Amino acid sequence: MPRKGLIIFCASAAILIIITAIILVVLYFTILKPREPKIYAYPATLKNFNWSFFPVPFLNFTLGIVINIDNRNYGSFKYKDSTAYVRYHSDVIGDAPITAAEIPARSKYNVSLSVTVSANEILDNQNFSNDFLSGVLTFSSSSNVQGKATALKIFKKDAKSSTNCNITVFITAQQAQSDCKSKLVIK
Repeated sequence: MPRKGLIIFCASAAILIIITAIILVVLYFTILKPREPKIYAYPATLKNFNWSFFPVPFLNFTLGIVINIDNRNYGSFKYKDSTAYVRYHSDVIGDAPITAAEIPARSKYNVSLSVTVSANEILDNQNFSNDFLSGVLTFSSSSNVQGKATALKIFKKDAKSSTNCNITVFITAQQAQSDCKSKLVIK
């Protein structure tokens, strides 16, 4: 009889381990599965907007960008210091530091950036005169943030988040609008 009891105990333990493993796998691929964060870009703001053509062409402004990140995951995302770049027709015209932070699980987080743009970088571009005369300047911003995604303080994976924004500046109205897209890659 003791041998039969040992077999029943081992079989029960094996079934319990298999059921626990199946539950953990199902949880990982349903609830704990990493999802793209939702990125909301508030309209870009213009500060200190100054321009003139005479006696010397002059353009100077500060572009304020606020991005709201909605971390829909059941894990936090902790990222390192990084840099966001602003481009005008593929020429880098400014950058802004992104300070390291942690976005807690199932929460929202705001990232605020300010980039001062001066005429030297823009006036040399062959597209500037046509864009300026049309009253619309088109910029793009991009950032790549490296960090770690953590779920239940057990599962840790390297992650990279990329955000790209298209920013349109209306010169006469001195207003801007932006459209951002983001991608999260878990390694």
